[in-house]
Amino acid sequence: MTDIYDLIIIGGGPAGIAAGIYGARKALKILLLTKDFIGQTGKTALVDNYPGFPEISGLELMGKFKEHLKKFEIEIKEGEYVKSLTKKENFFEAVLDSGEQFSAKAVIVAGGRKPRFLNIPGEAEFSGRGVSYCSICDAPLFRGKAVAVVGGGNAGFEAAIDLLPFAVKIYILEISDKLIADEVSQEKVKKDGAGRVEIIRQAKALEIKGKNFVEELVYQDLASGQAGELAVQGIFIQVGSLPTVGFLKDSGLVEFNQFGEIVVDPKTGATQAPGLFAAGDVTDVKYKQIGVAVGEGIKAALSAHEYLRKM
Repeated sequence: MTDIYDLIIIGGGPAGIAAGIYGARKALKILLLTKDFIGQTGKTALVDNYPGFPEISGLELMGKFKEHLKKFEIEIKEGEYVKSLTKKENFFEAVLDSGEQFSAKAVIVAGGRKPRFLNIPGEAEFSGRGVSYCSICDAPLFRGKAVAVVGGGNAGFEAAIDLLPFAVKIYILEISDKLIADEVSQEKVKKDGAGRVEIIRQAKALEIKGKNFVEELVYQDLASGQAGELAVQGIFIQVGSLPTVGFLKDSGLVEFNQFGEIVVDPKTGATQAPGLFAAGDVTDVKYKQIGVAVGEGIKAALSAHEYLRKM
C-alpha cells in the first residue's frame, strides 16, 4: 500500500495555498495537487484590493503565495488534473490523468473556477490585452477608455457598475431581447451612467479585433441579421463561470447547488462526506474574492486538522 497522507489539497489558488500553509503549521503530512499556480488570480492584470498589496499584478501575487507555501514541508504535484476522487472506508483516493493514485485521510477541494468563454475569434489572443473576465480586478485599467460588457445578467450589470467610475463609454451587449439583471442594478446603471452607457439587446458577439491590444468588437444584431462594430479598448466577458468540479460529478461525495457549486457548512467548510472539505470559489460561499478564498482555505485546513485529531 502506498503512503497515506494526512491531507490532500486539490487546487493551487489562494484557497488551496492558504489551506496548505495552515495545514503545514499543524504538522500535517500534506500533498498539494494542482495544474498550476496561476488560476484566475494569476490572469488578472492588476490586484489592488488584497490587504498589504496596494497594487500588484495577479501573477506576481500568486508568485508570492507560492513562495510562502514552499517555506513549509509540503509535497507538491504540479502539472496534472485530478481525474477522480473516491472514498474507501476511512481513506480518500485521488487519481490523476496520468493514472497515478494518492491516498489521504482527509481532502480539501479548492480548485476554483474557470470563466465561461465566448469561444469567438480573438478572445484567447487578447486575454490580458484588453479582454478581461474580472471587472473588480481590472476596471481601473480602463480609465478614460471605451469598453464593452458582454452579458446582460447580474454579472454584466455589476461589471458595468464597477466600470462607471473609470470608463468614458460602456456598451452592454445582451443576446436576448430582455435584460435579466436585477432591477436595482439596472436602475443604478441607467441613473449613474446616463449618457455613457448604451445597452444593445439581441446582440451576439462574433469577433474581437486589434493589433497589440483590443480595438474592436464585432457583433451580430439578431433581429436584423446585420453585423455591427464597436470601437472599444476593453471587453469584459460576463457570461458566467464554471466551478472546476468535473472529477466529483459522479462521485456521490458532495452535494451541488443549482450553479454546480459544492455545498459546504459555512462554519467549517465541510461537505456531506466526513473528511472531505471544500474552500474558495468552487463552493457555494457567496463572495468570489481573493481575500474570501484565503479565509475559506484557512477555515477548511483548521477544520480538517480537527477532524483528523478526532479520527
